[in-house]
Amino acid sequence: MEDVKRILVVSRMEKDSLKALHYGIAMARNLGAELFVMHAVFNPFGLEGWSLPVPNVAEEYKKLLENTKQQLHDMIASEKKNGMKINEIVVNGEPTKEILKTARENNIDLIVLAGHSEGRLEHMLFGGSTEDLVRKLPCSIFLVKKEPEPVAF
Repeated sequence: MEDVKRILVVSRMEKDSLKALHYGIAMARNLGAELFVMHAVFNPFGLEGWSLPVPNVAEEYKKLLENTKQQLHDMIASEKKNGMKINEIVVNGEPTKEILKTARENNIDLIVLAGHSEGRLEHMLFGGSTEDLVRKLPCSIFLVKKEPEPVAF
């Protein structure tokens, strides 16, 4: 993996992104690679400017984004304090398009992101799918697997 000089960790502002960031930091450190962390924020509700009663799900989504963003920021700040250079990129828009654009603009060699199957709701919420991204990427990808959680019956 000596040809990996630039690593991009993609955060879709979900809890699983913390695990992906952990892997990205470890790989960048071990390979001596430059690390980029991209926060892809996508508003699936598109309700700004409307005078409509917004469902609680939009508020809960906003709280989830803020909480995850703070956790990611804390983890990055801790690594920066230890001397690691991390380039943070925040984009608003459809994640698949923004990830592809960022990878090309920054000559990324490896992308690290949480990999799990997406249902229809998640596809709508995050504006694309990992499958879509994998087919179009100009570089290699490292998917961080999420272990299934127990389901209560």
